[in-house]
Amino acid sequence: MKKSLISALTTALVVGAASTTFAAANPFEDVPADHWAYDAIAQLAADGVIEGYGDGTYRGDQEITRYEMAQMIARAMAKGANGADKALVDKLAAEFADELNNLGVRVAALEKKVDNVKWKGEIRYQFTKRSMEGTNDREKHNNFTQLRLKPSMQINKNWTGYAGLYYGAIGAKPNKQNLNNAANIDGDNFRLKYAYVEGVYGNTVIDLGRTIFWTTVDEGMVMDQHLAGGRVTFGKDLKFSVGAGRHNTEESNFGTNTGNTYVGGELTYNKNNFQAGVGYHYIASDTAWKPQYNASSANIWTVGLGYKFGDFRLFGAYAQNTQGDNGFIEAKATGNKNAGDQRKAYTIQLEYKGAKLNKPGSFGLEAGYRHLGQYAALVPTYDYSLTDTKGWFVGGKVTLMQNVTLHLGYSDGKTISGEKRDKLFYSRACFYF
Repeated sequence: MKKSLISALTTALVVGAASTTFAAANPFEDVPADHWAYDAIAQLAADGVIEGYGDGTYRGDQEITRYEMAQMIARAMAKGANGADKALVDKLAAEFADELNNLGVRVAALEKKVDNVKWKGEIRYQFTKRSMEGTNDREKHNNFTQLRLKPSMQINKNWTGYAGLYYGAIGAKPNKQNLNNAANIDGDNFRLKYAYVEGVYGNTVIDLGRTIFWTTVDEGMVMDQHLAGGRVTFGKDLKFSVGAGRHNTEESNFGTNTGNTYVGGELTYNKNNFQAGVGYHYIASDTAWKPQYNASSANIWTVGLGYKFGDFRLFGAYAQNTQGDNGFIEAKATGNKNAGDQRKAYTIQLEYKGAKLNKPGSFGLEAGYRHLGQYAALVPTYDYSLTDTKGWFVGGKVTLMQNVTLHLGYSDGKTISGEKRDKLFYSRACFYF
């Protein structure tokens, strides 16, 4: 006996009927708001009766097995029902008695613990080719593969734990991630990239530990890395966040394996296709940064502005490091008129549509211009626009099949420090699970 999840929902509605109102938010992106079962699916997901497939989809037209149906019934039984609802649950339990017996202790005792830990991740293959005028390719890790495991652990109704285990992680030793000689990747070891807990209380979100850190105002133009510390965000449409901690320059363009102290805050607004924000980031290094920069700290101010119209989105951001205005040794020693440009970063980009993991054939395109001074764009999120470069870029991503994407990009510009022609071709195939 098989049936689709949508039709199976008509039997599971007994759980929703026991609730006073369908007010929960729908967690599944492939269930449209006007679907007849929208409210029921949202409520059942909130009650823990249905869980989806871990990638944000519900797949309501997909057939399910008797075992999967038995799991839904077991959860409905655990939730409890009265009167006619209980009679229907009992009838379903009799129909699926064998499957429920096979589940036995696992449903009654272990499932509560097992379901608290969920795994997702990706396997990616990446090839990049970079060339700069007058030199050989500067990038050593131009052909590598990577495994990312991302478990999440439900602690209680407010707190969740997250971790990231990477094999062949980008960062510390890029020349050991090269597949050209089939060598082991990074000593054949996994690296724990982040591990933190997150508490959600209404519109307040608290992150503590070695967290994923992203500068929201400029969408990662200044930093996209990890922070050992904490961050608190308040608000819904208008949000204020403040954070503090340490990050390791091993992950940045400064090239020294020392810790940096970070303190910063952001104010953002995002509603009705419009977004805007301002932010401030203070970073103090244990040792002075590159010799050209006569300071051991940075004061970075950033602003961002975006608007979505139809299938298009226009976004721009600007960042300025106000520290070291009077002390660029490189400028004094070499007369490099561009040395001051290393303290600013900006992007202007136009985006069209976007690739969706559950929709084969969906795609997204982007194009624009970026200037990424290395003392303002400290660890930018971009794949084919790098620090110490300025120029135009174009790229796109397409979903080849469910949970499989291909990303291509190309940038053409110059280095800020030497005004040398700099080109980069980028490609990445990702397999999500």
